[in-house]
Amino acid sequence: SVAVACMENMDPMGVHTGDSVVVAPCQTLTNREYYIGRESSIKVASVIGLVGECNVQIALDPNSEKHYVIETNPRMSRSSALASKATGYPLAYIAAKLALGYTLDELVNKITGKTSALFEPSLDYVVVKIPRWDLEKFPGSEARLGSEMMSVGEVMAIGRNLHEAIQKAIRMLDIGEPGVVGGSLYHEDQEVDEVLEALKNRKPYWILWAAKAIKMGVSIDEIHRLTGVDRFFLRIIEDMVKLYEEIRRRGRGILSDVELIQEAKIRGFSDEQIARAIGMDPYEFRSIRIKLAGIPAVKQIDTLAAEYPAQTNYLYTTYGGVDDDIEFRRTGRKILVIGPGGFRIGVSVEFDWASVSFAMAARNMGYEVSMINYNPETVSTDWDISDKLYFEEISVEKILDISEKEGFDYIVVSVGGQIANNIARKLEERGLRIAGTSGWSIDIAEDRAKFSSLLDALGIDQPEWGRAISIEDSLRIARAIGYPVIVRPSYVLSGTSMAIAYNDEELISYLKRAAIISREHSVTISKFIEKGIEAEIDAVADGRGHVVGVSIEHIEEAGVHSGDAMMVIPPRRLSQAVIRRMREIAVMLANELSIKGPYNIQFIVKNGKVYVIELNLRASRSMPFSSKAKGVNLAEAAAKAMLGKGLEIDCEFWEPESRSWAVKTPQFSWSRVRGAYPFLGPEMRSTGEVASLGYSYEDALVKSWLSATPNRIPEKAVLIYSYVERDHRDLAGTARILGRAYELYTLEGAEIPGVDRVIRVEEAIEKMIGREIELGITTGYTPAKDYRVRRMLVDLNIPVILHHDTAREVATSIEWLLKGGRVSVAELSEYRGGGF
Repeated sequence: SVAVACMENMDPMGVHTGDSVVVAPCQTLTNREYYIGRESSIKVASVIGLVGECNVQIALDPNSEKHYVIETNPRMSRSSALASKATGYPLAYIAAKLALGYTLDELVNKITGKTSALFEPSLDYVVVKIPRWDLEKFPGSEARLGSEMMSVGEVMAIGRNLHEAIQKAIRMLDIGEPGVVGGSLYHEDQEVDEVLEALKNRKPYWILWAAKAIKMGVSIDEIHRLTGVDRFFLRIIEDMVKLYEEIRRRGRGILSDVELIQEAKIRGFSDEQIARAIGMDPYEFRSIRIKLAGIPAVKQIDTLAAEYPAQTNYLYTTYGGVDDDIEFRRTGRKILVIGPGGFRIGVSVEFDWASVSFAMAARNMGYEVSMINYNPETVSTDWDISDKLYFEEISVEKILDISEKEGFDYIVVSVGGQIANNIARKLEERGLRIAGTSGWSIDIAEDRAKFSSLLDALGIDQPEWGRAISIEDSLRIARAIGYPVIVRPSYVLSGTSMAIAYNDEELISYLKRAAIISREHSVTISKFIEKGIEAEIDAVADGRGHVVGVSIEHIEEAGVHSGDAMMVIPPRRLSQAVIRRMREIAVMLANELSIKGPYNIQFIVKNGKVYVIELNLRASRSMPFSSKAKGVNLAEAAAKAMLGKGLEIDCEFWEPESRSWAVKTPQFSWSRVRGAYPFLGPEMRSTGEVASLGYSYEDALVKSWLSATPNRIPEKAVLIYSYVERDHRDLAGTARILGRAYELYTLEGAEIPGVDRVIRVEEAIEKMIGREIELGITTGYTPAKDYRVRRMLVDLNIPVILHHDTAREVATSIEWLLKGGRVSVAELSEYRGGGF
């Protein structure tokens, strides 16, 4: 047995390890304490007869050597992925070989290419993992960390010292903070008691709160007492606060202090962080920084801490080094693919699929492909997927630094989601060539007002709209258009800060709460089209007048975010005339914006009229679903369109024929987010998705819905109710279907017509606890009336349906199944058509 990685949680016991800040190698353990943990872990592996890989969690009393084994996971786990990326030791690969009968001494260390896998990694760098939370998207949720995991993703940073790694990781979270210090939270005007309360209650991102507390004069001992975080880690944060405050105090005077600038860069300060502190433009500071501190060195991940030459292409950058570990050549065709960053609401494995598919296709076309990403949970950060892996921040500064050494021919920004799109134009303005669609076109598509103006110029229908820079503006526009309206800020993913308002009061409340409107950051106020069918096209254009696309229909009506909606391919309710118009619009926009690569258009269809609501000039969240439904890899097609000979089709728009039905279902994590009120709206809240194919619509839908946790076919009774009267008619139809197979209950004051068993809230809760109610169906946002009911449903893992359209389709499919409908089981390729 070998102990591959010692990883230490900075958070104390009581915080789930998935919600903890983790550092590797362990920092505060003595050598003796380390060996106590190592020996305990190896004993656990021996006792359970482990062949392969396991993770052992140990609790250690910092004031004695008392320790406890908490649990072991004799399988690949979330921690295994982190350990692999932190050490360069390919745990999954080695575990698979061991399962086949090999022994460790027979396997090769893939980092050196010569030594055996029977060794324990030794690191000459530090790795920090920080979780990402999106609790602000969940009204009612408790922003308090505990023993139940609530984070939706994580990032991992590599540095030559702990300061550097922590600062990088904070920036990687993409929460608007430039590092541990110097951001909006650091400078926000707050009382000391409020900051201490945040630390005491274990509010997410405690590192930022600790830095703020230290700036306000709170002692290290006091923060340690409140949080249980080791003083060693708190002193690291204190170092950063002191250095930042010195930079602020001296202002532009630091520009002549080479040692101070070098120290700041070694400690992980970004150009933006320093520039903000001294009141300077970040790009102006960059040119000075290059003269004084140079460009960071590129280092290889090395499992043997330079004891043996590393052969890996797994790289990071640091100012804690002088020489590059690799030689750079300027020959050949070279591209940099920007990955999706950390998972969060709206960014999951879909964009990783696009990045990996694109990278592999580009390599097959003869390009040298470098990947930049920092998510330890992804395939794109496996170092054998690309020619070079930069496990680094996705920022203008870092990409410019790497490009300075590499001399990339193109930067690929269109397959990694929103984070790459947001910096595309800045990269282009600084001389880097963007592969495919230009940064100028991306800016038009992302700016809601510019895009709306373009649609008007092309004669493409869209909901009435107006651009607002103040609350007064917003009210004037909303009244002129007529309620309901939808409010959309620019440059967002997953519907962040979007909302539907039905009157002045709701609009004012939303704008004040979101604090998103200003002269620099306008919002678009659009007419919300009720009862419309939402549809999409996932497409790839080659800039030569050819488009390959897939038409998608949402099951829920407009108003539910596309990431939270069920989807079906091919469309069921759209007429051929409507689909033809959607395709025409896809071609028009591709030609007008010179689109070369992947894109996605979202439509609303009502009374046969097609309205465009959004254009994304990048791979979409639904693109893997579209590709698998049709048997055409759109990310590979994007590589051909952007880097090769084009799409090689002989028509303007080509869509592969569907030979089966495909249905996508969102995966929600309501039970994981303590206190959250389950509901659907224009802002995304699902944390993943599942999909299924079938030979009939019902076949695909029922399999897809059952694949999402905790959905299951009820056996006894269903609770169906709604306090939204306009939904009663639709729910009554669903009740008629379900009533043929189940006992139905409805709530007093929210009765659905035709359901006779009317019960009070307390009775409903009792029946849930007694497992008499096995499915809950409701609609709208009415927490003042049914918070306890919805919360009890999800806390007891009872399936819940939150939209009347979903309820109707699921009920119909369940009835189909109960009447003997045949569920198909086939290999993926058997369902699909398509292919170029």
